[in-house]
Amino acid sequence: MAKKWGIRALVAFGIYLLIMYVYIFHLNDGGIPDSLKGSTSDPETFMTEQELLLSGEYSKIRNFLFFILTPFEWLLYLFILISGLSYLFEKWSTVTKWKVMHNAIYLFLLSLLTFVVFFPIDYFRYTLSKSYGISTQEFSSWMRDNIIDFWVNFVITVIVISVLYWLIKKSTKKWWFYAWLLTIPFSIFLMYIQPVIIDPLYNEFYPLQDKELEAKILSLAQEADIPAEHVFEVNMAEKTNALNAYVTGVGDNSRIVLWDTTLNRLSDEEILFIMGHEMGHYVEKHIYIGIVGYVLMMFVGLWLISKILPWLIQRYGKELKIKSLKQIHSLPLLLLVSSFLLFFSNPFYNAVSRYQEARADQFAIELVEDPNAAISGFQKLAKAGLSEVNPPALIKWFRYTHPPMLERINTIEESIKQK
Repeated sequence: MAKKWGIRALVAFGIYLLIMYVYIFHLNDGGIPDSLKGSTSDPETFMTEQELLLSGEYSKIRNFLFFILTPFEWLLYLFILISGLSYLFEKWSTVTKWKVMHNAIYLFLLSLLTFVVFFPIDYFRYTLSKSYGISTQEFSSWMRDNIIDFWVNFVITVIVISVLYWLIKKSTKKWWFYAWLLTIPFSIFLMYIQPVIIDPLYNEFYPLQDKELEAKILSLAQEADIPAEHVFEVNMAEKTNALNAYVTGVGDNSRIVLWDTTLNRLSDEEILFIMGHEMGHYVEKHIYIGIVGYVLMMFVGLWLISKILPWLIQRYGKELKIKSLKQIHSLPLLLLVSSFLLFFSNPFYNAVSRYQEARADQFAIELVEDPNAAISGFQKLAKAGLSEVNPPALIKWFRYTHPPMLERINTIEESIKQK
């Protein structure tokens, strides 16, 4: 039976892979609406012919990888279960009587296996980014980031999974609710420490060094009634040619972060618009709204998982080598179901995120009142990242947390016409 499951899963994955390949590479091209051709949102007006070609190729490959990697992850979890590897990992982890160490050993073996399986794919994505001129990162630096990722995720996973399975054993029916309650302080704690503990593991952060630009940003912040004490820059030029800025952290640790690539390649006016955008997130409290949204989604997700897992174990437990949810070797099934739910919740999450980003753009337009700088800034962002300015609908729904550049630039053009 397990062999049949494996064959069916491989066949299904192969068919899905073929469908997505045809859809992404042969059936869909976002294109530019005739009404916008020749406008500032048309990439032909600000990208060279070579950049347009590279943008199309790079975007399609990345989109294809996105849509096949998550189902490949499901396939891996299924293989770990039906092959008995998960049960074997738990058996090996019983060398100690300490439950936390028992969990840690199991999770280390599972994490190491997934790291090794995905490493060739991650390396391909790294080389792909370098070949298209996006990444500038040396292999040693890239490998260092991967190792940091592994250990940071491992430590967090050991804490979360140990608590989760303790709750499952103590309260079989209500574990999901107690787990949900604990996600609230834990998530806020992680967001609080991320800017000062986790992020500096990867890059060096320091206060904005351009004091003239800093004075302009502080003046803009004062105009918007924002306490601008946390504007930082980060040394990303040694890793990428892409441009970015973002808001991170909560409470006293909240800060606006500018990549040094952004500082090096955009004018002060363009940077001020980006700062206005990030201030829009602050003023409209998008970080806190995001926390509330995350907590609500966790409530629904954990409740669904609590219903789905027992049913799957009752019906397919023999094939999956699982007797009870209380055993930690059931974890790959929990991860599979969680990944499935997260994947199909992407369109909803992304729609909310795009709305917030559009609101932040509108705030920046009204605050900075320099639409030309906004347009040129977006054009440079698109060029630097070889962005697909008008992706097909399915790509937009599942991948885009920001409105596509075509929409963002066109919105600014419309605001100019209204004036």
